[in-house]
Amino acid sequence: MDVKFLIHNLHHESVQEFEARDPNLRKLKSEPYHYISPLLTQLPTNIPGIFTLGGGRQVGKTTFLKQWMLHLLEQGVEPNHIAFLTGDLIENYNQLFELIKDTLALMAEPGLKYLLIDEVTYIGNWDKAIKFAADSGYFEAVVVMLTGSDLALMKSARMTFPGRRGKADQVDYHLYPLSFREVVGLTNKALCTDLKATEEERQFASDDNLQLLMTEFNKYLLHGGYLTAINDLARDGCILPATLKTYSDWIRGDVLKRDKQEHYLREILSAIIKHYGSQVSWHTLSEGLSIDHHKTVADYVELLVQMDAVFVQYALQEDKLMLAPKKAKKLMFNDPFIFHAIYAWLNPSKDPFQEQMLRQQTDNALQSLLVEACVVTHYRRFYETFYIKAEGEVDVAYIDGNQFWPIEAKWTSQIRPKDLKQISKYSRGVILGKPLRFGDLNGVNIEPLVWHLYWLDTKTDSERV
Repeated sequence: MDVKFLIHNLHHESVQEFEARDPNLRKLKSEPYHYISPLLTQLPTNIPGIFTLGGGRQVGKTTFLKQWMLHLLEQGVEPNHIAFLTGDLIENYNQLFELIKDTLALMAEPGLKYLLIDEVTYIGNWDKAIKFAADSGYFEAVVVMLTGSDLALMKSARMTFPGRRGKADQVDYHLYPLSFREVVGLTNKALCTDLKATEEERQFASDDNLQLLMTEFNKYLLHGGYLTAINDLARDGCILPATLKTYSDWIRGDVLKRDKQEHYLREILSAIIKHYGSQVSWHTLSEGLSIDHHKTVADYVELLVQMDAVFVQYALQEDKLMLAPKKAKKLMFNDPFIFHAIYAWLNPSKDPFQEQMLRQQTDNALQSLLVEACVVTHYRRFYETFYIKAEGEVDVAYIDGNQFWPIEAKWTSQIRPKDLKQISKYSRGVILGKPLRFGDLNGVNIEPLVWHLYWLDTKTDSERV
C-alpha cells in the first residue's frame, strides 16, 4: 500500500494498533463523549456494490468510517480485506484508478473485500475511475464505500453507475449532525431511561423531566448536533473559537475550490442571516448586494445546499402536495452550530461564545428563529418538508401517508388565539410551544416543543393524528 495511507490502515498491523493509534479513533477516545451512530449496523456487510455516504463538513464521516472498519474487524472480517484511502491525498482520477487496482491486488485472497474512499469528491472526475474499475470487473467481490461532503455526490453516482451498484436494497446513505434526541441520549442517559419508562404514555412525562429536556435543548441551540462542539461544552464549559473557525474555514475552502468568490459568499451568508426564516425571493435576497444578478445568488445558495450547510424550505401547494415554485421560500442553516460558526466568521470576536452565542440566547426574537429552524431541519431528515403560505402562515407542513401534516412552532411563554389564524383551519394541526405543558387552544392540540422534538423520529402516523 502507498505509504501515505498507512496511518489510516493500522489494522493491517493489528486490531489493537488500529484502536490505539488511528488518528480519528485516538482523538475520539480522548473526548468526554463518544457517539456510535445506529447507521453503523445498517451499512452493507455481505453484498458487493458501490455505496455512498454523504453528509456535511465536520459531521464525523471519517470517524464513522473508522468505527465501521472496527465493527467489521469485530465481526471477523480479515484485516487485509479492508483498505482505507482518502481523496485529499489523490491528485486525479488516473491516480485513483491505479490506487484502486494496486490496493485490490494486495487483497488477492478469496472473500469479500471492503474498499473505503473518503472524500472522493476532492478528486476531479473521480466517477470516471470508479466506472472504469466497475466495468473492468475489479468490484465483483468488493464493497466500495465512497464518502463526500457534497450532496451532488449521490446524484452523480446514481447517474454514472446505473446497473453497476450491486443488489443491495439501499446504496445511498446520509450522515446528519446528531438530532436532539441523539444528543440527549449521549449526554443525559438517565433522562433517556426515565423518558423510556413513559414511552407508551408520553404526555405523562414528569415536570422534572420536561425541565431537564428544556435544559438540554438550550444547550442544543448552542452546539447543535456537532460532536466537537458538544465535547467542547462538556470539557471546557464553552465552544472553542477554533471549533467554530474550523467549520467556517471548511465552508470557505470548499466554495473557493468551486471557483466562487469569497466576498460574494460573505454577502450571501450575511443576507441569509438578515432574512433568517423569513419568506424571501432570490430578488429580495440579492437586494443591497454587490452581486449583479439574482441567479448568481441562487447558484451560491444551491452550492451551500449541496454542502449540507443550508436548507431551502419551499411553500406547499396543498392540493398537489408539492412545492409552489413561484412562491417565496425560507432559508436557514441545517443546524444551530452552523449558524453560530458562520455568524462568528462574519462578525469576528476574540471570544465568540461569551460575546455572541450566550448573548444571543437572551435575544428572544433570534431564539425563536433558531428554534423554528431546528424544528424544520429535524423534520426534513425524515419527510419532504414545506411551509404553508395562505391567508396566514404555518411553519412546517411535512408529507406522510399521501397527506400533509401542519406544525406551528411558537417559542413564546404565552400562545394567543391570534397565533392560530392559519393552523386552526386544519384538523391535524399541532402547535409546539415553549411552555412545558400539554393542552389545546380553540381545538388545536398544544405540545411542549422540546418533548415533541425528542420523540420525533420514533412517532408513527397514528400518533400524529
